[in-house]
Amino acid sequence: MQLHYPFGDTLPAAGTTLVVAPGVKWVRMALPFALNHINLWLLRDEINGRSGWSVVDCCISTDSAKAQWEQIFANELEGLPVLRVIVTHMHPDHIGLAYWLCQRWNAPLWISATDYLMARIGSEGETGFGGDAAALFFAAHGLNDPASVEKIRGRANYFKALVPAVPPHYRRMMDGDTIDIGARRWACISGYGHAPEHISLHCAQDKLLIGGDMMLPRISTNVSVYEQEPESNPLQLFLDSIDKFRALDTDTLVLPAHGKPFTGLHQRIEQLHQHHRDRLAEVMQACQSHPHSAAEMIPVLFSRTLDLHQTTFAMGESIAHLNMLWFADRLRRTQDATGVYRFQANA
Repeated sequence: MQLHYPFGDTLPAAGTTLVVAPGVKWVRMALPFALNHINLWLLRDEINGRSGWSVVDCCISTDSAKAQWEQIFANELEGLPVLRVIVTHMHPDHIGLAYWLCQRWNAPLWISATDYLMARIGSEGETGFGGDAAALFFAAHGLNDPASVEKIRGRANYFKALVPAVPPHYRRMMDGDTIDIGARRWACISGYGHAPEHISLHCAQDKLLIGGDMMLPRISTNVSVYEQEPESNPLQLFLDSIDKFRALDTDTLVLPAHGKPFTGLHQRIEQLHQHHRDRLAEVMQACQSHPHSAAEMIPVLFSRTLDLHQTTFAMGESIAHLNMLWFADRLRRTQDATGVYRFQANA
């Protein structure tokens, strides 16, 4: 069974929207990365008798994104204000313009506590998001050539450049909470592994799921180990999290952060499980013969040529797959005389 895309190849043009359900508008904004766009959502709302819109996710902080938002405000809000800003998680393409939007409309930010606090840390300067800490961490996993180490050290302000500030106050979203947005009631579903505490929104009444980055139609969500939590098991957390969506109707319309809206939720869950089963099998096979570092595992997991930005994501993914097998006692981890961690299959 293949996924179904109800809107075919139709995409909202820059600065415009596409209605995907009554009172739900799709916004698509460009990103200057290999993943070249993000989907944002406008939900018709009413709070304390005041009509308007809730915005879900924001894009990175750039002048071009602000200009697209201004077009949206002028042409797509039907003369109504933004009443609140909901952010699924703390990654820059989702929270980058939250401060600007909240200030622009005097609107509150809704987000999980963990992601709010991590974004707050990241936006306040050289705090360990990249820089020396990341360079040392990746070097310990084999990415230790001087050129790469120097470039990673130079990325200390990467998060802050895309998220210059976050609002000073927020409304906390937690797993199991319900939020009334207009005529719909949405349930909060927490997800882990991709972000600290990602929140997806599900409307059972109309079979709608705003999946954020937890449920994408064509690519596998990045699941990485970071220097702040070097001995974590995010891949297991991610796979356990997407299984929560099995309780939803299979014909739910999924509104993803990247790619096109789709149906076939249960099929996509199984595809993602199979994808990672295949990658884990490749890692195990490689580690049967001799120990591998995470850097040495990148060509096994990724067949294409990667730039440094993509390599940092690939390193995080590689460590995540190795750590999952290590936690399952299928691999053992050793540290060589140069300080590099390597993993080999247990007998």
